[in-house]
Amino acid sequence: MTTELNRNKLRVILGAGEQRWEGWIPTQREELDLLDRRTWEVWFGDRRADALLCEHVWEHLTEDEGRAAARLCFEFLKPGGFLRCAVPDANFPDPEYQRVVQVGGPGPANHPAADHKIVYDHRLFTDVFRSAGFTVDLLEYCDDEGRFHSHGWDVATGPIYRSLLLDHRNRDGRLGFVSLILDARKPLDAR
Repeated sequence: MTTELNRNKLRVILGAGEQRWEGWIPTQREELDLLDRRTWEVWFGDRRADALLCEHVWEHLTEDEGRAAARLCFEFLKPGGFLRCAVPDANFPDPEYQRVVQVGGPGPANHPAADHKIVYDHRLFTDVFRSAGFTVDLLEYCDDEGRFHSHGWDVATGPIYRSLLLDHRNRDGRLGFVSLILDARKPLDAR
């Protein structure tokens, strides 16, 4: 159920593909390109987003491109706004998962991972957003020993399908597919 408060917020999904969530505006690369500031200027005009959602897109950028994209998101968020972002986790200790998400993908050019350019761990992914000015909270991630951590985040504030809470592969205490998920929040005093 969308509340009146949420109805007045500008919440945007970046690189939505087929993903649709109530109260969120889905966009594709042609509308909002993480590497093309002009598309953001045209789409947003003088508006700024309350929240951005981006699931399994950042791994299709190089690290430098990811850092540039983080700065662009920071610029087009309202102070206090946030970007919830999810990527494959380099520390998830499942060999088949790692084969599927590896740089360059596991198979033909039409495989979704064929153009993966990086697989992030929690330290590097956090740094990408902190270096752009964000404060960062890790929501779900695997530590250096491969132990999974989830910090009780609220799906209603920004759903990520490939998460402990929503992915159909995570059932009966078994982790079948996880993501490295973080909230990157623009400080209230930021411009």
